[in-house]
Amino acid sequence: MLVEFRVKNFRSIREEQCLSFVASSDNLHQETHCLETGKPGIARLLRSAVIYGANASGKSNLIYALMTMQQLVLNSTRLLEAQFREHYTPFLLDSDSRQTPTQFEITLIIGELRYQYGFSFDAERIHGEWLLVYHSSKAQHWFEYHYNPDIGKNEWERFSVYFKGEKKGQRELWKASTSVRSLFLTQAAQSNSLQLHPLFNWFANDLTIFSTQAPVNLLPTLHRLEEPQYKEWVLRLMNAADIHISDIRVESRKGQQFEFKFEPGKAPELNSFDGDMPVIEFGHKTSDNQEQWFDARFESFGTLRLLSYAAPLLDALENGKLIVVDEFDTSLHPLLTRYILRMLHNPSLSTKGAQMWMTTHDTSLLDPYLIRRDQVWFVEKKKDQSTEFYALMDFSPRKNEAIERGYLQGRYGAIPFLNDFLF
Repeated sequence: MLVEFRVKNFRSIREEQCLSFVASSDNLHQETHCLETGKPGIARLLRSAVIYGANASGKSNLIYALMTMQQLVLNSTRLLEAQFREHYTPFLLDSDSRQTPTQFEITLIIGELRYQYGFSFDAERIHGEWLLVYHSSKAQHWFEYHYNPDIGKNEWERFSVYFKGEKKGQRELWKASTSVRSLFLTQAAQSNSLQLHPLFNWFANDLTIFSTQAPVNLLPTLHRLEEPQYKEWVLRLMNAADIHISDIRVESRKGQQFEFKFEPGKAPELNSFDGDMPVIEFGHKTSDNQEQWFDARFESFGTLRLLSYAAPLLDALENGKLIVVDEFDTSLHPLLTRYILRMLHNPSLSTKGAQMWMTTHDTSLLDPYLIRRDQVWFVEKKKDQSTEFYALMDFSPRKNEAIERGYLQGRYGAIPFLNDFLF
C-alpha cells in the first residue's frame, strides 16, 4: 500500500512535493474509503486520491516522476549511458536546479513491513540511495550511501544487522557490483536478495501507470478473456457503462509485424516478419436477436479506453495493487468514473487493499457522498513556473462545504486564469 511519494527537482517540480495517502481523523466514509494498517503513526490509508489543476500546471509530472522511479528501479543495471541520461529532466528555469540532482522517495507498506526508499541522481550518476525499514515505530537503516565529489566515490553507511545476505560477504559483493549509474536495490534484488524482493517486486508487479501519452493497450485485457469468469466481469463492466456489448472475442490472424533494432554505434534497423496478431471483435445484438460483430475500428475511443482499464482494475481488486491514471476522465462519462471509484471503495470487492491515484478535470467527483475531503489534492503553477501540490484539507473545509462550487469559483486555487481573447 502506498503511504506517500516525494519528488524534488523533476520537470516543473523544483521544491520537494509530497502526495500522501495517510487518512485524516475524519470519520466520514471511514469503513469504505480507508484501509486499516495496524501500524503505529499510520492507522489508516486512503483507497484513492484525486488531483485537480489547470492545464500545464504539472499534474502529470508527479505521475511521470513515479514512472521514472519505477523504470530506474527495474532497469538501472542494464541501461546504456545515453538511456540513463534521458531520465534526468530537472527544473530548467533557474541555474541552480539545472545542476542539482533529482530526488525521489516512496513509503510503502508491504506485508508486515513499512519501507521508506529513495535515491537521487543526475545525468552522470546515482548521487545517493537509502532504505529504512520499520518493523515497529523505530527505523532500521538497511543501507545508505551518498556520493562525495571531493574524493570521487560513494561513502557508505554500515549495513544494518537486520539486512543480511544469504551467504557470507554477499552484501559487499552487491555493493562492489553497483556501478555509478545503477541502483543498489536493483543490483541486490536481481542477485536474489530475498529481503529486497518484496520492495523490488512492488515496482515490478504491484504498480500500474496509465500515461496520457501512451497508446491504448488492450493486450492485458485480451490475454485474460479466455477465463470465463473474467470475461463475464468485463462484459458486466462494459454494460454497466451502457455500451451494450453482448460478447467479445479475440482471433489470432497472420500479419506483418515490424521491429526496430538499435545497437550502439550503428544506424537503426527496421526488420519485418510474419507473425500472429490478436484481433478483437465486439458483438452487438440486432433487433432480431442475432449477433453482429464489429472490429475495433467501429467502437468509440471511450469503449477501447475502458476495456484497457479492465484487466489492471480487476488485477488491482484481486491482488491489492496501485493504479495510477493520468486524466482518468478522458473519453469516459462522469457517471462511469464514479462507478469505478465506487468499486475501489467497496470493501467487499476490494478485499486486498487496492488503491487508485488519478488526475482529472471532472469536478463532479468533488461530491462528499463519493469521496472524502482528505482524498482531494490540487496542483498550481507558481510565479516562477514551478509546480506546487497542496491538499484540500489545508483549507480546513467544513463537512457540508460545497467543494465543487468553491473550486470553480477559485476558492482553493489550481484553476486557469482566463483573459479575454479577441479574434
